[in-house]
Amino acid sequence: MQQTTSSPAHGADPRDLLPRDVPVRLIDETGAVTVDDGYPMPGDDLLGRAYQGLVEGRRINDQANALVRQGRLAVYPSSHGQEACQVAASLVLGAHDWLFPTYRDSVAVIARGVSPADAMVLLKGDWHSGYDPREHRVAPQTTPLATQLLHAVGFAQAAKHRGEDTVVLAMCGDGSTSEGDFHEAMNFAAVFHLPVVFFVQNNEFAISVPLSRQTAAPSLAHKAIGYGMPGQRVDGNDVAALLAVLGEAVDRARSGGGPTLIEAHTYRMQAHTNADDDTRYRERAEVQAWAERDPLLRLRAHLTSRGLLDEAREQELADGAETIAAALRDALNADADLDPEDLFRHVRSTRSPQLDEQWHQLRDEIERSGSATAGGHR
Repeated sequence: MQQTTSSPAHGADPRDLLPRDVPVRLIDETGAVTVDDGYPMPGDDLLGRAYQGLVEGRRINDQANALVRQGRLAVYPSSHGQEACQVAASLVLGAHDWLFPTYRDSVAVIARGVSPADAMVLLKGDWHSGYDPREHRVAPQTTPLATQLLHAVGFAQAAKHRGEDTVVLAMCGDGSTSEGDFHEAMNFAAVFHLPVVFFVQNNEFAISVPLSRQTAAPSLAHKAIGYGMPGQRVDGNDVAALLAVLGEAVDRARSGGGPTLIEAHTYRMQAHTNADDDTRYRERAEVQAWAERDPLLRLRAHLTSRGLLDEAREQELADGAETIAAALRDALNADADLDPEDLFRHVRSTRSPQLDEQWHQLRDEIERSGSATAGGHR
């Protein structure tokens, strides 16, 4: 490849923007430490919090899948096997930072403080996102691919104009990198040097489309250099490495270093959603090979070998996760108390005359329907 002496925007050395050939890893599949000169191992307290998040996240995924089968959720895109990405994304953010998630990032949303029941409202088919984005600093989960990335960079630009030290972490999947919105968001963030961390969970499949049909680049992280921002690759099933790499990117953004693209190499262990049959496009042997890289088992082995996790603590965490699952079951098994006016109440801060007219029309129809039903039972 021909070398050039010119530098990308903001005076960076092009070589500094390239990701590693091998994803960053701090803990291997057996739980053993892999020393990395560039990224230190996170502290024991942070690893302990991460393990709790993995235990709770796995139980939430399992419970949500059960609720789908019971007809209490309309759909659930499971992040089973990707919980390390979910937990790390939440833990690296400060109280005033913002998370922009996708439809598969319920565990990250919950780890950010949203109650599990509220996080499932959208997937239940109810109105709006189910939670107040401003309270938790979590944008609504999005189903359209990559649209939230544009929202994220716009939010980051506004925060920068206000002089805030807010960092925005925008999550997406490998399929999203084929969308025009991905390109626009990356380019805008780099040109305006915005405090955004683009976090791609490369789980190998966009529904049934494999990564090989998404890109011809050496990796998704290599796309970063084309925009003039650094890219990095990380083992997406190693929560320690994720905390280190994402944490560095967040610190860099907060200190004025601009955006970063991070690609986490992970795997979607279950079907795309309950409406998908993944046996039609991938082999069971492939899925089983990734099961041996389970992020929860990996961190459990590491903490246990160092004497930081014992049976008593394991039981305590399991009991806590079961309490969360029980609360989620109770919330979704309860019949909703629906108010039709909510369809109009939360569209704008001040209801427009048109919305008022629509509400009165619907209210009259409901009243007429109620009167007709009552008359039929006389």
